Amino acid sequence: MRTATITRKTAETDICLTLNLDGRGASEVKTGCGFLDHMLTLFAKHARFDLTLSCKGDTEVDDHHTVEDVGIALGMAFGEALGEKKGIARYGSVILPMDEALILSAADISGRSYLGYEMSLPTEKVGTFDTELGAEFWLAFVRNANVTLHIRQLTGSNSHHILEGAFKSVARSLRAAVAVDPSAADEIPSTKGVL
Repeated sequence: MRTATITRKTAETDICLTLNLDGRGASEVKTGCGFLDHMLTLFAKHARFDLTLSCKGDTEVDDHHTVEDVGIALGMAFGEALGEKKGIARYGSVILPMDEALILSAADISGRSYLGYEMSLPTEKVGTFDTELGAEFWLAFVRNANVTLHIRQLTGSNSHHILEGAFKSVARSLRAAVAVDPSAADEIPSTKGVL
């Protein structure tokens, strides 16, 4: 199985995360940030990744450090769990409806980190969650997973729906990208021979 466990402790956060790319979508997530817990629970479900995550962060300051550092740890675990990347589909893309919101995501497990993030969130907060932290989370993830990821809002007027649509869409894109093609199980999906 493609799994990884990351323990990461800084002056701002203390994180323990286990990721299984060949899971069933089970999760136990406790970050101290309710909206992030909700997003990561549905991310695991739609990606069919098993995710166990605990984070103790300085949320008395705000949620920024927790959100960014969880993105870092999840990206590290994702990259480690993929190993040599033999046999993976490499690419995945989804256009996902979430009520009035419509979100496109496309992923390339390329070995190169890039985030294209085109979102227009109508509010600065969802509950107590700063909506700008969505971009911070995905940027931290791609930098540490070494993936190319595009997330684009096609329509949407509700910030909760837009952010949730993005997490679900990315989950589905990554699920497709990490899927193993049995006919190419021993091959790296690149003419360079390495990702």
